[in-house]
This record gives sequence, structure tokens and C-alpha cells, in this order.
Amino acid sequence: MKKILFAASEAVPFVKTGGLADVVGSLPKYFDKKKYDVRIILPKYACMEEKFKKQLKYVSHFYVELGWRKQYAGILEALVDDIHYYFIDNEFYFAGDKPYGEIYQDVEKFAFFSKAVIEAVKRIRFVPDIIHCNDWQTGLIPVFLKNVYHKQEEYKKIRTIFSIHNIRFQGRWMIPTVKDITGLPDKLFTADCLETYGESNYLKGGIVSADAVTTVSKSYAMEIMTPEGGEGLDGVLRQHSYKLFGILNGLDYEEFNPQKDKYIPYNFDSQTVFEEKAKNKAILQEKMGLPVKKDVFLVGMVSRMSDQKGFDLVDYMLDEILYHENIQLVVLGTGEDRYENMFRHFAGKYPDKMAANVGYSEEMAHLIYAGADAFLMPSLFEPCGLSQLMSLRYGTVPMVRETGGLKDTVEPYNKYEGTGTGFSFANYNAHEMAAMLRTAMEVYYKEAKEWKDLMLRGMQQDYSWISSVSEYELLYQSVGEIMD
Repeated sequence: MKKILFAASEAVPFVKTGGLADVVGSLPKYFDKKKYDVRIILPKYACMEEKFKKQLKYVSHFYVELGWRKQYAGILEALVDDIHYYFIDNEFYFAGDKPYGEIYQDVEKFAFFSKAVIEAVKRIRFVPDIIHCNDWQTGLIPVFLKNVYHKQEEYKKIRTIFSIHNIRFQGRWMIPTVKDITGLPDKLFTADCLETYGESNYLKGGIVSADAVTTVSKSYAMEIMTPEGGEGLDGVLRQHSYKLFGILNGLDYEEFNPQKDKYIPYNFDSQTVFEEKAKNKAILQEKMGLPVKKDVFLVGMVSRMSDQKGFDLVDYMLDEILYHENIQLVVLGTGEDRYENMFRHFAGKYPDKMAANVGYSEEMAHLIYAGADAFLMPSLFEPCGLSQLMSLRYGTVPMVRETGGLKDTVEPYNKYEGTGTGFSFANYNAHEMAAMLRTAMEVYYKEAKEWKDLMLRGMQQDYSWISSVSEYELLYQSVGEIMD
């Protein structure tokens, strides 16, 4: 049996700020338990809900040497859905009302966490074959293993996989400070390992030092090797392309299941979608304060409000679209003040067409996926994206830009061949986005049968974790063969 330890800064259900938590919390459940023992290790944040803290049981404690510091590390454990979760406890590093703080705090926090993960494997009686690291917060785990722990007997055979969920976030900080924090030798703070553009870079350290590197879609794996998509690390990734793999994220089909979803008023499947979705649409319109109209094109957005998500394109075209088109738009999310205020402004200007819920509600998110006719994701870049997978699952037609995982999962509608699962545009251009939107509206209003076929084809797609897990299993096997 192969033993895998997932190391990450967040995972559902315990703590979540983004898609990383969904991946780490759901992927391990899908491995064959007869062949794989997959466990997860996380920080024990003070901001975790009390109900989760009560589930944790003390296992052990030890001290981590971090440069000249000697820091306490407790280990706690919980069992959820037959998965072992371990937690590294340190009230100094993991205090506060949110998981992440300022970068100068986080570089020390996650250097501590990375070293504590390695030290913990001796105390939990689970020495993994592979530590699967995720994003820059765990980038030092491969660095420490390869350069500090490599001669110790219990660590000699451990291999590492490093997954990049979003290359924009890299854990960059001043080299003298990171040297002082980590105690790593000067030779590692060069272009061959941790240095980029005069700073230390945890993400680069993970890329260089890991036995394999993955990212969350095949298109994103290609994009991050380009100057446009690599955020300054494209050269490093091209150099290490022999060990770079794109494996598409899956969706937890148990949690996002329109037949059983407890958040939506009317459950449905592909047989009942047209009748029941119309009922959900009416509830959504009512809850968002829009006129309840069956025959209006209702577009949903559930997103962090930022440039990365294409909100500057929306900003450019929204007034024109709302003024001229027979459309309703419902938006849920938080983010940059200018975009939050933009949606508030247009909701006031077009109260019959635009509704904004600035905040987050899991129930409202599910209702948007279940009740909207279409879902808009005009992202500048999107490593994988989960919202388009959710919308496909719920018969809501995705409208996306052709980038990263959006390109890999949404097949553009072809009216001549009767194929496709959604609509897309290629160039990052507001007018192209608007043209795509109008094309989708034309099909919705004038080609009812084709629109229904689009919905059904989307619902028939399988983007569960099952196929992704088989790719990870092959990768684990190949990395494991390095050990033999």
C-alpha cells in the first residue's frame, strides 16, 4: 500500500479561502483505499470554527528549530469521511482571525509549518512514500527534504510532488530575512534554487526541489511556461518541463449534486431539469429582488471580484448590455472595492435587470448554479476553475474565456454540428465578451431546442475526481519508481 501525505495551508471542511481547500478536502477521498493510504496535514488556525476544534485529539508535541529559534509544535488529529487529518499547533504562528496575514508574517509562518510537517511524520507513525505539497505555503518542504533531511534514515525514501494551484502567489520576500528564518545555507539562495529577481521565492524552491510538479489543468501547464502566463517563472518551468504535468481538478459530485442538493428548493436530474430549474429560477429572482420572469435570460456570476476574474471587461460593457439587452444579471461575491461598488451602482441604476449580493452565502451560490440560465466567467487566467464545472453539473450553460481549465472543460457551441457545452471567446477583449454574450442570448431566445440540448450535454459531462485520480495514481507510481 502506498502512503501519501497531503500538505496544504487549507482544506474543507476545516478552513477555506479558495479553491485549494476544495481540492485538498475532496481529492483524497477518491483514491482506492485498498491501494492508497492518503492523509492530510494542515495548520491548526485559531480562526477555525469551534465545532471543528472540538473534534481534534492530541497526538504529540515537539520543538522545531527554525534558524536560531526553537518553536513549539503540537500535533492533533481528526477523522473525517475515513480520512486522517493532522494539525500542526502553534498559537504564535496560527493566531488571528484569518488564515493568512501580511507576507512578511506568512513567510515565517509557513517556513515553520513546512519544517514541522517533516518533523511530524516521525511522531504520527506515518512515514509517507510521497508528500504531496500544495502552493507556495508548502514550497519549502521539498527544499528542506532534499537539502537538510536527505541523510536521515526515515526520510531517505520520501519523495515529493508539488502542485501549483495559482502561480501568481509565490511567497517572495527578502533573502536575508528568509535565510535568518530558515537557517538554510547560502548556496540555496541562488538562481538554482530559491532566488528570483533578487528575492527568495518559496514557489520556485518547490518547483526546483520536488520530484514532480503538477498544475490543475493541461492548458494551464502550457500557459505557465510562457512569459504571458508564467508570472516571472516561465523560464524555470521550461527548464523543469520534463517533470511538469497538467492534471485537471475534479468536482466533488456528492456535494454538488442537483438531485440531492440541500441548498436548492427544487432538486432535479436530466429528466426533470427544464421544469424544476424554472422553479429555482423564480425563487432566485425573488430572493435577489428581481422581477420574476420566466422568459428573460438570467446570467449568474459567483466569484472573487478581481481583475484576474475578468471584472474589468464586465465593468467596460455592463452599462451598455444592461441598457440594450433583455437580460438579468445576479452576482455573488466579494473583492476589490471598485468592483463591489460598480455592482452596487448598476443594481441601483437597473433594479429590474441587475442584483448584487456583496458577500458570500453557500446557499445562494448553489441557488445561482441551479436557477440561472447561463454562467459568466470571463477570466484573464484561470488555472482550473470549479464554477464552470458546477454550472455544467446543474444545467447552467457556461460562458467563458478560452484560458486554462476553462478552455479544457467548456466545448464551444457549434450550431452546424450540434455540438458543444457552452460559449467562449478567445482574446481578452470586452467587445469579444459582449459578442459571445449576445450569441448565447440569440440561441436562448430563438433556438429553444438547441439551448435545451446544450444544457443536457453539459449535464452529461463527467468532471468528477474519478478520471483525475487515475492520472494522479500513475504519477504516484512513476515517482515511486524513483525510490525502487
